[in-house]
Amino acid sequence: MPNPENARNARNARNAENTAMPRRRFLTSAAAVGLGAGAVIIGAGPAQAIVPEPNIFDCTAWDARPPSSPVSLAGNNPNKIIVHHTAFANTADSGTSGSFAIAHEIQDLHMDTNGWIDSGQHFTISRSGIIMEGRHRSMERLLAGSNMVVGAHTVGQNTQGIGIENNGTYTSVAPPSILYASLVSLCSYICYQYGLSPTEIYGHRDFNSTECPGDVLYAMLPQLRSDTAARM
Repeated sequence: MPNPENARNARNARNAENTAMPRRRFLTSAAAVGLGAGAVIIGAGPAQAIVPEPNIFDCTAWDARPPSSPVSLAGNNPNKIIVHHTAFANTADSGTSGSFAIAHEIQDLHMDTNGWIDSGQHFTISRSGIIMEGRHRSMERLLAGSNMVVGAHTVGQNTQGIGIENNGTYTSVAPPSILYASLVSLCSYICYQYGLSPTEIYGHRDFNSTECPGDVLYAMLPQLRSDTAARM
């Protein structure tokens, strides 16, 4: 006959084990989330997270080229987010195939034309709202919430700011609403993981002589800060 005391002890042990389960990321299939193989769901369930966590495709998912030399870690957390636009044509870049093509185009430009070791930005958002890792290890460090990857997106800020490329040109038009929603989601999660204030979201032109991220998107940054704060 089973011992009731042993049964209770076994249940308590299982409960303790479940309670102690660490945060981790899950790779989910297309059938599970409808986003394609390689999508990364960051973090744990809603009961454990304060900020909703975005779906991010890592470098492996979009088949990025390996860096020409190892990426460096800054040895510190970022103190800001810097918003960019690619200044590419405002194409549909729909779904994962179109979005991954943009990630490849950026990486090829940065490595082959600029001579950089990898994509310069930490993350990329397509016009269809797909979020992708840019420079290798950016996802790893975001998940850890410490020791950012050194980027190559803003002169003087590459060891301080997380760079986000938004595909398209936003000089005279606004980004698609689905892209903007993903930008809010990503910014809020970056702020949460690294302990940043949403007031520390800037445009590329705040630091360098450039039109980036375009007059319209730049004018939207106050709203982006507000929406990011509300999401947090």
